[in-house]
Amino acid sequence: MPDPFLILVILIAVVAVVALGLSVRVVQQMQVGIVQRLGKFNRTIEPGLHLITPFIDRVRYTMDMREAVVPFPPQGVITEDNLMVGIDSVVYYQIVDPVRAAYEAQNYIQAIEQLTMTTLRNIIGGMDLEQTLTSREEINQKLRAVLDEATGKWGIKVNRVELRSIEPPATIRDAMEKGARAEREKRAQILLAEGQRQSQILSASGDRESSILRAQGERESAVLRAQADRQASMLRAEGEAQAITTVFHAIHAAEPDQGLLAYQYLQMLPKLASGDANKVWIIPSELNDALKGLGGNLGDAVRSFTGGVDPSRFEAPEKIDVFAEIAQAKRAEEAQSQASVQQAIAEAARLEKAAAAAAGAPAVTAGPEPV
Repeated sequence: MPDPFLILVILIAVVAVVALGLSVRVVQQMQVGIVQRLGKFNRTIEPGLHLITPFIDRVRYTMDMREAVVPFPPQGVITEDNLMVGIDSVVYYQIVDPVRAAYEAQNYIQAIEQLTMTTLRNIIGGMDLEQTLTSREEINQKLRAVLDEATGKWGIKVNRVELRSIEPPATIRDAMEKGARAEREKRAQILLAEGQRQSQILSASGDRESSILRAQGERESAVLRAQADRQASMLRAEGEAQAITTVFHAIHAAEPDQGLLAYQYLQMLPKLASGDANKVWIIPSELNDALKGLGGNLGDAVRSFTGGVDPSRFEAPEKIDVFAEIAQAKRAEEAQSQASVQQAIAEAARLEKAAAAAAGAPAVTAGPEPV
């Protein structure tokens, strides 16, 4: 039969071990324990090892002081234009007073969820569908303000409230997609039309500038050609004048008489008669005078050799002012060149005016350039 004393010792040892186990409590980091004594709040214990009175004190709640995230399932909310939308929200909260969080709300997570639903209905009920889809930040701020005010007495602070998704009805979503597609097509057509318009404007501007430059080039080319013709005519006239002057001096240095001139005239007659197109040959009236002069000169020459001719009969030929003739011919050539230049300038101005009128720009009248 067991010894009663031994049984008593064993019972006392078991009670002591149980009492020691109940009196030692370890609180983890970022947690706070709430101790109740005989069912009433006694104190809070911080993270670490703590001893409590066994069978009298009890750690009733262990509150996590870190920020927590609670996602709520989609809730059906009716907008101002009577459309049902599903809103999925997320709440970020943190316990700032563990005692109030433990005793002020029976289930603070469920309370936050219900409060979020009712607040969303109040906020979304005053907005239409378009405002609801485009005013997420405004909805978040209003919802956070209401939740923070309501949960403050529970010892909880709501840091952020986010709407994860807003789902309109399927028919409305299809209509919105069609509207967005039509808007994109409209923008594409507008951009295409703008591009074609800009291309036509640039092409017209290029054609106008090309026509103007072409007309200016033709004008400058015509002016340069006229100036070149003028200079060529002047050089040709100067060359002819020098040739005439050289011939004139050579003739006067040789002192020719009327007989030599008549003889040269007779030598030119075969050249005048030569040619396939010369069917009729008209002898000029001056030929008789030339022959008479030639005969008279030959007779005078014979008489001079015989000594029967008076030397005073030989008259000096009539003097011709060659330089005056050359100057007159040069002035006529310059007048003709100036007229050619003015005509070329007028033609270039006409071409430029026609090009400007074709391009739709006002014509620019250019005055004659100095030559």
